[in-house]
Amino acid sequence: MGNRYESNPFDENEVNPFSDPAVRGKASGKSKFAGGSFFTKKTGNVPPSDFNNYSVDIPLDTTGDLNKRERELQTKEAELRRREQDVQRKEEAAARAGITLDEKNWPPFFPIIHHDVANDIPIHLQKLQYVAFSSFLGLGLCLLWNIIATTTAWIKGTDVTIWFLAIIYFISGFPGAYVLWYRPLYRAFRTESGLNFTWFFIFYLLHIGFCIFAAVAPPIVFKGKSLTGILPAIDLVSGNVLVGIFYFIGFGLFCLEVVVSIWVIQQVYMYFRGSGQAAQMKREAARGAVRAAF
Repeated sequence: MGNRYESNPFDENEVNPFSDPAVRGKASGKSKFAGGSFFTKKTGNVPPSDFNNYSVDIPLDTTGDLNKRERELQTKEAELRRREQDVQRKEEAAARAGITLDEKNWPPFFPIIHHDVANDIPIHLQKLQYVAFSSFLGLGLCLLWNIIATTTAWIKGTDVTIWFLAIIYFISGFPGAYVLWYRPLYRAFRTESGLNFTWFFIFYLLHIGFCIFAAVAPPIVFKGKSLTGILPAIDLVSGNVLVGIFYFIGFGLFCLEVVVSIWVIQQVYMYFRGSGQAAQMKREAARGAVRAAF
């Protein structure tokens, strides 16, 4: 029975607690996580707990850079001021010389000319100017319908040459009307220029003569079928009713254009005589003849 209790369980055995390798590792203060990539000595990978210990350097503009930028802004401002003064001087010089710088505003979808009757033309002449403008647009409508009618005739078997002539009438007649007689009338009403009135009368009479010729369309060039007049309409209606109707419509448009144009030139001439422009033109012609004689 004494053998059962030979060893005292409370005796302190002389056992070295650091003989175990695992215990030695803990005792030396080393951790098995000490070599990870998170706890690196590089400043790029800093633990979140150390963020407050670092500062960010933000470069600030020096006084020299600020002065340089200020000088650049002052130079640009002076250049803009100089350009503005140059434009103002040019506008004043043009105004003294009677030259007006007009802004292109017509047609609205693709402005190519200046046309502002309400602001440029005296109020007592605006109605006449609008009717003259209607005459100008009416000529374009006549020539455009002339292309449609000749195209129909060409499809039905007529010579293609009449179609090419109709194209030439349109691309030369419509812009030519603006340059030769509508713009001179616009300037004459705007500036009371006798020379512009004379220019208008000469070419507007030619315009009326062309419209009368087109309304009749005598068989002179390609039997007159390049213009939608009464004679080719009568000739074509017997062969093809549709082509004949198109030509009769063109004849009616040219007749309407002639009537409106005659009214316009009559009213312009009455204003020209009543405003004293005719007498002024005679005096200028007389002075010119005297100067030429001496």
